[in-house]
Amino acid sequence: MAWDTEKTKRLLLDAAVEEFAASGFQGARVDRIAKSAGVNKERIYQYFGNKEQLFATVLDCQLKELAGAVPLTPEAAADLPEHVGRIYDYHVTHPHFARLLHWEALELGGDCELPAEEERTLHYLAKVDSILQAQQAGEVDPRLDARVLMLAVVHLAQMWSALPQVVKMLMSGSAADTPEARRAAVVALAAKMVAP
Repeated sequence: MAWDTEKTKRLLLDAAVEEFAASGFQGARVDRIAKSAGVNKERIYQYFGNKEQLFATVLDCQLKELAGAVPLTPEAAADLPEHVGRIYDYHVTHPHFARLLHWEALELGGDCELPAEEERTLHYLAKVDSILQAQQAGEVDPRLDARVLMLAVVHLAQMWSALPQVVKMLMSGSAADTPEARRAAVVALAAKMVAP
């Protein structure tokens, strides 16, 4: 019976997403990833090299999934508030994504080279270019720095998941704390921010 390499890689990556999201890079254990995937841990080293390379692969795959699911084209940038809403929706259905980025920030910081940093930088700059095009078309306030605006879009979309303890303290019992109200809030904030 032939070994299904792609299926094994997928099982390992899925298990690694959960392990890294729950425990961060430092706390994640290769043996737990392998056990969760039902695969011998030697396959991790065979397919991914080491834990660092596995973490880099997980981040790269997750970022590509988001980029594919919610692309920021010039057309999408023309309705930037709704784009923020779509990214918010993605975070709701993929809660591990923000956790992975937060672990990366906490454990790797901004001073060292990040996984796939050059490719990710080009990806973000392409999004900035889409915002610039929307600004030139009069759809987005041209007085705003497009790079700062892109950073604000990222933060707005995940503001509810970034600090859940603060959300709990501020919003407990509030009628404004429903999934629909949360989405409406990020869209409304984005609309105020970008209105020409």
